[in-house]
Amino acid sequence: MNVLDLATGSRCFKRFHPTPDHRAHLVCFPHAGGSATTYFPLSRQLTCLEPSLNVLAVQYPGRQDRRNEPLIDDVHALAAQVHRELLPVLDGRPLALFGHSMGAVVAYEVARLLEHDSATVPAVLFASGRRAPSRLRDEWTHLKDDAGLIDDLRTLDGTDAEILADKHLMRTVLPAIRGDYRAIETYRHRSGPEPSCPIAVLAGRDDARTTTDELMDWRHHTTGSHSLTVYPGGHFFLNDHTADIVGLLVEHLRAAGVS
Repeated sequence: MNVLDLATGSRCFKRFHPTPDHRAHLVCFPHAGGSATTYFPLSRQLTCLEPSLNVLAVQYPGRQDRRNEPLIDDVHALAAQVHRELLPVLDGRPLALFGHSMGAVVAYEVARLLEHDSATVPAVLFASGRRAPSRLRDEWTHLKDDAGLIDDLRTLDGTDAEILADKHLMRTVLPAIRGDYRAIETYRHRSGPEPSCPIAVLAGRDDARTTTDELMDWRHHTTGSHSLTVYPGGHFFLNDHTADIVGLLVEHLRAAGVS
């Protein structure tokens, strides 16, 4: 059975650490194959340091408590659904978006929809571990067989080896992972107005899936300011630097007058 998040009235968002007196929202978008629980550690540390924030983690359809819902294997369609679900949550308080890997692109597309369709400008867009939306690579991992898909996950070093070796579990989660890979690998940036919010880019120094040039090109996707912060590590650098990243988020949010 799908269970509504009682904090938001939506299956699309999870609030792990309620902050009754919050003054702003931070919505976090998972990576390909990821779920809302990815952001439990960040939410815990962030709400302890900055209890004025209401941290919401997006739960994409097709996994965990939404596993019986149809997968969405198109970034634009996924962003449109999250945008629709987010509108009732907005209450006039400031809003910021954080996305890692595929989640960075989904968050970016939601930012565009919020500003240009709903007249809501996010205070900050945090884009983590992903090249700029207009920078394309020829990627077809979603067309590989299950073994090839698991090998790619192993290369990224973001999934526990015991999980990758659990054949029953992998059979359960691979459809969602493949759908997400299809979504991000077939994504194409569409021309149109760019967000006006600042974009703060985070990256791993040894992440083979991004280059400095690709990261710097995020500056073309905002009419506001752009910054880049690089951490030691690979694609999932944020797992090893949660405390530092929480500090960076708070710094940017305070500078934007959000918290």
